[in-house]
Amino acid sequence: MSIKIEDILSAQQIIKGVADNTPFIPSPYMTKYAGQEFLMKMEIMQPIGAFKLRGAMNAVASVPGDAAGVTCCSTGNHGRGVAFAAARLGLRAIVCMSSLVPQAKVEGIKALGAEVRIVGKSQDDALAESRRLVELEGLVEISPFDDPHVIAGQGTIGLEIINVRPDLHRLLVPLSGGGLAAGVAAAAKAVNPKVQVIGITMDRGAAMHHSILAGKPIEVEEVASLADSLGGGIELNNRLSFAMCRDLLDGIVLVSEEEIRDAMQVLYFEDRIIAEGASCVGLAAVLSGKVKAEGSTGTIITGRNLDMNIFTAIMSGQDVLLGERRLKGKLYGA
Repeated sequence: MSIKIEDILSAQQIIKGVADNTPFIPSPYMTKYAGQEFLMKMEIMQPIGAFKLRGAMNAVASVPGDAAGVTCCSTGNHGRGVAFAAARLGLRAIVCMSSLVPQAKVEGIKALGAEVRIVGKSQDDALAESRRLVELEGLVEISPFDDPHVIAGQGTIGLEIINVRPDLHRLLVPLSGGGLAAGVAAAAKAVNPKVQVIGITMDRGAAMHHSILAGKPIEVEEVASLADSLGGGIELNNRLSFAMCRDLLDGIVLVSEEEIRDAMQVLYFEDRIIAEGASCVGLAAVLSGKVKAEGSTGTIITGRNLDMNIFTAIMSGQDVLLGERRLKGKLYGA
């Protein structure tokens, strides 16, 4: 089973007018730094502040009208998307999250009218609770990444990018459970088979990366990260996103917490953009030299739903606690 361009085109019509057509703009600083054109897809401009609305809207639209409601596990932005889409359709929504999720994201989901369940210390714990709700209360589960409607919805980003810039050489996509990367790669390569699509993720708890190396989905330890949206496993019985990422991605690059911090500072101080750590991993890969600029390069600024206390600390050069690890502060430009 895989996602075809026809599925993505269908999703584009379903979400039209609510979660589409974000700008794809150049970054003057990153273009100068890389020596090649560097562009950013501004998904932070979605109504919920993140790209996840696309997949959630497409998936919730497929739920039967007589369903008791919907449920999902989430590190934050998928839950916001499901809550937003469910509210539009008058459906009950329960979002299951682990204790690692920043409180700002929890409150954002509640504000959209969904119920939040905090369960355990990992995405797997939250997933187990979501599955329990399916069995006990008859809710329909919306996977954050391993759902054909979700992947097709996220794929509309790739379709928009490649339609605007069919000559794009390389696309750097934040990588977690693979719904975004799989959908974007499927769409972009369907239009331009020569475009390179590279997954970028943090170097601790990189579930998809380690699973592809192992040749099958495996469990990894989930740890606190500036790129908290990229945390969590990919499910051992993964049906779609694992195989699509394995087959469609041209590579995976890992970036450190320090490199993510530096990229967040560059995006803020040079482009005046506030964004989550997960949004900045593409910049981090280029700034660190782990991805070399070879022709026009694009990335996706995926979300802006971050803890502003942590963001302020990062921008002022203060140390930040990530679980039991202290990330040393660094003043931009110093």
